[in-house]
Amino acid sequence: MEAYVLVNCEAGRSWDIAEIALKLESVKVAHAITGEYDVVACIEFADMNELTSILSQFQTMDGVQKTHTAVAIPQKPK
Repeated sequence: MEAYVLVNCEAGRSWDIAEIALKLESVKVAHAITGEYDVVACIEFADMNELTSILSQFQTMDGVQKTHTAVAIPQKPK
């Protein structure tokens, strides 16, 4: 399964958080971005327990204030 983790960071920490996120095995890509959120990361996970663990890793990063997660909905088989 895939999800996008949107992160609000302390001022000036977005590049640091994106680099730290990339060190997590489940993170496939992470970018500092403009707009309402400061970082977006695309993650892969097997089940909701793993997702919970990954989100905990994000939420305990120094400089992370808040996260928002959007789980990708798999395409229906044709």
